[in-house]
Amino acid sequence: MSRNSETDQVDLSRDRFVVNKERLYGRLIAACALLTILVTVGIILTLSGRTILFFSEVSVTSFFTGTNWSPIIDSTYGVLPLVSGTLIVTICSAAIALPIGLAAAVYLSEYASVRTRSVLKPALEILAGVPTVIYGYMALVYITPALQGFVPGLRTFNALAASIVVGIMIIPMVSSISEDALNSVPDSIRQAGYGLGSTKFDVSTKIVVPSATSGIVASYVLAISRAIGETMAVTMAMGMSPQMPYFPNVLQNLTESGQTITAAMVQIAQAESLGGVTYEAMFALGMTLFVITLLMNILAEFVRQRFREVYE
Repeated sequence: MSRNSETDQVDLSRDRFVVNKERLYGRLIAACALLTILVTVGIILTLSGRTILFFSEVSVTSFFTGTNWSPIIDSTYGVLPLVSGTLIVTICSAAIALPIGLAAAVYLSEYASVRTRSVLKPALEILAGVPTVIYGYMALVYITPALQGFVPGLRTFNALAASIVVGIMIIPMVSSISEDALNSVPDSIRQAGYGLGSTKFDVSTKIVVPSATSGIVASYVLAISRAIGETMAVTMAMGMSPQMPYFPNVLQNLTESGQTITAAMVQIAQAESLGGVTYEAMFALGMTLFVITLLMNILAEFVRQRFREVYE
């Protein structure tokens, strides 16, 4: 056999090895993608089965329109107090986190030096790694006593402290994703603004931020979804007393205790006598929460596609 033939065979074997290796990588990546789909489908099937059993004994209308939630004591399953408690904490925490998170992202992306960014960005993201029970402890021991000196009638367990700690928790998510969106805006757009005589503030707020709208809105929706699903911090700060919101004195809702959907699920899971309709109610709440977060993610994807900017 000639030397050229041996070389060709070696090259052919090497090419086959590379092709097989790439094919293996492709299959492993496809398996990971399929695993995420299977997990989602498994969650839906698990929740759906128990939820159907629950609604076979409890009216759908009474569940979604009932104003009293007391499954363990009175066997009443009105979810409106839980939904209202969840919305109060979510809306108030979003009002805190969204502007602060966006302002932090604008500063890190447009104003901060490289050295300052290298210090502030890791420090900000440390907030995302703090256990939620620590936030709940801070709300109960520090934030609520401090607020009681300024807010009359503030209870030990209240929605205001819960909203503050959840808002602090989701700031890193808003700032991190928004900063990535701002950094993806080409510098040529910034330079065009400066060339027209715009100030740095005008370029940042009137050019860069609108150009990154899709990423910023997506960070908002993901952060809100995170706030909706928070459990431990809200339970420790807000308590476990479901009640309908007060009207027309809306601000009174912040001074009172309440309960979110996730906290109600924890309460059912900790009950000593677990079974029957009460046990199935936990899955009905889980399905309700799953649908809410699913709609939020669908909205985020719609906004991303609607306002997405493509740069070349």
